[in-house]
Amino acid sequence: MKRPTQSQQIILGLMLGVVAGAIVARVAPGRAELFRPFASLFLRLIKMIVAPLIFASLVAGIGGAAAHGKRIGRMGVRAIVYFEVVTALALVVGLAAVNLTKPGVGVVLPPAAEAPTVMAHPQTWDEILLHAVPESIAQALAQNDVLQIVIFALAFGIAVGRIGDKGKPVIAFMESVTEAMFVLTNGIMHYAPVGVGAAIAYTVGKGGLGVLWHLAALVGTLYAALVVFLVAVLLPVALLARVPVRRFLDAVREPALIAFSTASSEAALPRAMETIEAMGVPRPIVAFILPLGYSFNLDGSTLYLSLASIFVAQAAGVHLTIGQQATMLLTLMLTSKGVAGVARASLVVLAATLGSYHLPLEGITLILGVDTLMDMARTTVNVVGNCLATVVVARWEGEFVDQG
Repeated sequence: MKRPTQSQQIILGLMLGVVAGAIVARVAPGRAELFRPFASLFLRLIKMIVAPLIFASLVAGIGGAAAHGKRIGRMGVRAIVYFEVVTALALVVGLAAVNLTKPGVGVVLPPAAEAPTVMAHPQTWDEILLHAVPESIAQALAQNDVLQIVIFALAFGIAVGRIGDKGKPVIAFMESVTEAMFVLTNGIMHYAPVGVGAAIAYTVGKGGLGVLWHLAALVGTLYAALVVFLVAVLLPVALLARVPVRRFLDAVREPALIAFSTASSEAALPRAMETIEAMGVPRPIVAFILPLGYSFNLDGSTLYLSLASIFVAQAAGVHLTIGQQATMLLTLMLTSKGVAGVARASLVVLAATLGSYHLPLEGITLILGVDTLMDMARTTVNVVGNCLATVVVARWEGEFVDQG
């Protein structure tokens, strides 16, 4: 028999994980914790390689030529403009969806005493600016701070490129490290079906199959809005940029499955970098744009934030005018840029947004019940959106090698 592909193995792992979780939830709910170490192990393996892979590939790509400094600046500006436009469209889709379906109408909020305490706060523009520059590159690497690693690797790569022949050994070393990290990634991916299956089994085993149905209107609205965003925004972008859609879908299928299964963009990053490069995007562009998008182009998360904010307003019986919702949209465009730098980031930004508009934080208690399921979907869209952004920028730069 023909051996199942990596993607088929991951899907099989997902299905078995749901079945195993459902059995555990019914027979022995307390045993769901047994799945957790196997899921955590996969995430740890992935996080182990994220920092060296990004750093080495970016330094090798940028340091390849002294002239890259000007080119990277142009790419950066184009990428940021693209990110802002697509982020705004994601917010609009989220607002339109929640106003259309009104999933929060009729929902009873829990008592104030049950509301979770959110200790952190979203980053302001000046905090984001300062946070982008690491005080210690060792600390940034240890904490897998993608934005700080990108900033330092960008500066270091340009410096290496400008010292001419003296920098060639550094570039050669970084290229070797990158190749070794891709080999290591392939090795880790053999464990992916077990890791993603365990993650799903833990989620279902902990909350039962009910976790897949609780607050179905909210979850359904989010999933529908994300599909609309993919079809009405990202697909036209791909067609306008002349991205080979079929080959792109083949390239992102596996990273998207990993993102959906683990609800972790980090877990999908190494595989996404590898598949997008194999698709025909040069390594320097992949190494720069894809990690940059993890801080500035979280389409799924921003769509979720606009939808969840109005959901809580509907549940609280608070009517927000079109003007107030437009102002909220502009606020979220800024605050969502701090999502990547805060633990439990989307909920933190959501809590800050609710506070700004005097909406009850008790709504977060409801959302927490299905946040894992929603996180899986929005993380998947984050990964797909960043992969597409990388291909689009490569096409703009005239660097995309169409291997079809």
